[in-house]
Amino acid sequence: MSASYPSLAPFIFKRPWLHNMMKPLANWYGNAAGYRQLGLRADDLIVEENEDVVKALKRLPEKEAYDRVYRLRRAFQASTTHKLLPKSEWTKPDEDVPYLQPLINQIALEEKERAALDSLTVIKSH
Repeated sequence: MSASYPSLAPFIFKRPWLHNMMKPLANWYGNAAGYRQLGLRADDLIVEENEDVVKALKRLPEKEAYDRVYRLRRAFQASTTHKLLPKSEWTKPDEDVPYLQPLINQIALEEKERAALDSLTVIKSH
């Protein structure tokens, strides 16, 4: 299932030479975006106004949900004081893995399947 935004990732991942060429650019962009300096992960930036996102947040394991709230509160506090976290507390690129997007994709697939089953028509053959 595709994400809620257009992505060139599948195209890039299919071509190792392009992936190797884009990896430094992706790391630079991730660092330049600034969310890692506040201790956030990319999935922490997903807007919670979407119904699928709210359902995905409810499905998060308790520890992951707690960690997410902690990261958001810490980032808000750092932003309010106009200070970045110490470099030792920044999110490292290998820690910045999707944890919410897979759940959102799963919920979207379930909704699609539910819609297909709800629109199913039964034809009697006799």
